[in-house]
Amino acid sequence: MGMKFVPCSHLSQESIKIKQILLRVPSDEQKMSNSGRVPISKNKDFTPEPDWNYETTVAQIEAIVERVESGELELAEVFDQFTIAVEYLRQCESFLSQRQQQVNLLLETLDEVSFEF
Repeated sequence: MGMKFVPCSHLSQESIKIKQILLRVPSDEQKMSNSGRVPISKNKDFTPEPDWNYETTVAQIEAIVERVESGELELAEVFDQFTIAVEYLRQCESFLSQRQQQVNLLLETLDEVSFEF
């Protein structure tokens, strides 16, 4: 069973969709104080659990977008789902950033080895 690679551009598209959905929802700032908002992790050093999977997480983001776009969720549920999707997006972005750093390091190592021959 092969794994499907989901390109970064697809992840960015999901991020844009989530932002667009939120902009369509009436501003909750008028109803909630800053202390009433759900805290979102700002940890850029995401360490995935052993069973964490990039493709599965992207699929979860897509499912959230579909539920929100369906219009069947109540406002509170929209914000809850949005918070979850943002956290998933941060996890994916951090994961991709870490992998890009690994690729860059491998390429640098390859360049160094090439010059030694």
